[in-house]
Amino acid sequence: MPETPYYIVYEERLRRNLELLSRVSREADVRIIMALKANALWKTFPVIAEYLPDSTASSLNEMRLSLDYLKGEVHTYCPVYTDRTFPEFLAGSSHITFNSIPLFEKYIPAIREWNAARPDSRVSPGLRINPRCSVIETDIYNPCVPGSRFGVGADKLPVLPEGVEGLHFHALCESTSYDLEIVLRALKEQFGHLLPQVKWLNMGGGHLMTRKGYDVDHLISLIRGLHEEYPGLQIIMEPGSAFTWQTGDLMTEVLDVVEDAGIRTAIIDASFACHMPDVLEMPYQPEIAEAFPNDERERHDGFDYRLGGNSCLSGDFAGPWRFPRELKAGDRLTLRDMNHYTTVKTNMFNGIQHPDIYWQPASGNEPELLRRFTYADYRDRMD
Repeated sequence: MPETPYYIVYEERLRRNLELLSRVSREADVRIIMALKANALWKTFPVIAEYLPDSTASSLNEMRLSLDYLKGEVHTYCPVYTDRTFPEFLAGSSHITFNSIPLFEKYIPAIREWNAARPDSRVSPGLRINPRCSVIETDIYNPCVPGSRFGVGADKLPVLPEGVEGLHFHALCESTSYDLEIVLRALKEQFGHLLPQVKWLNMGGGHLMTRKGYDVDHLISLIRGLHEEYPGLQIIMEPGSAFTWQTGDLMTEVLDVVEDAGIRTAIIDASFACHMPDVLEMPYQPEIAEAFPNDERERHDGFDYRLGGNSCLSGDFAGPWRFPRELKAGDRLTLRDMNHYTTVKTNMFNGIQHPDIYWQPASGNEPELLRRFTYADYRDRMD
């Protein structure tokens, strides 16, 4: 087995998600594109491109990565654009969404000029709207909180600015189709009069349709209903987590066990702060294969441990988990679902090395090393 810590991504699990996403795309007549903010592991992009090659980008680097390795269309949204970066966005994007009316008005002349000169590679301009309706409970991930910097409210959009071809909203985070139904109801109440005037509606991300228990048939029915209500309107979805949900794990090893105030902490060779930041930001507690399931913890007798990261940040810990036996140095632990929003958010605080990244082929062959990080990666970030 590889030396810990390491991430491992499973081809079979990834293809299972992609097959479901492709089914929704076909049966609901919806264009599904991948949000690179959730997954930028480009060595897996050839597999993704077999199913759904288009993407959404929020930076030049994401756009470049998609053009290089997914090779499909790139739909771009940034909270702001600059005169320095916009020409490259214009050259690499099929759709560009603006966050405000002044920003749209500033750059629509450049889009018109581009489209007139290059009709075969025209760019479709859109505007982000804010339905001020969200079911997200964690404010840091809620784009519809009061005072949000994202999108234009209905009170500021009595008519559609000339040249807007599409509308974009994002109000979900790892949500259900029933959550989407609530948001769509608010959207139609506030912006329904504008939908017949545009070519496309981008429903953003947060549609966790690959999660166990997600009502995929309800989602398909919901989107079909939109098509009936607004004929000719192209529907776009840009999920992030749904592409790589439950497709990878982080393998770690217990290095030491300490106890204070009756609390036992198993210190591992990885860091929540550096290698799993969403555990602290969201916050959420990942499942551990060797522990009892989190929602069954109180039903089992066992041994409770927090896991402590190997950085010097005091809050670099999570838990507790309940294990069927006592932990000791040398025990290996499998932290589940560590692909989406994980490798893209890692950092090198304390100079701690990133875990290696492995790919487990569906053929069952030995895991393939995709990336090994070295001192040079830490050094050169500060170069």
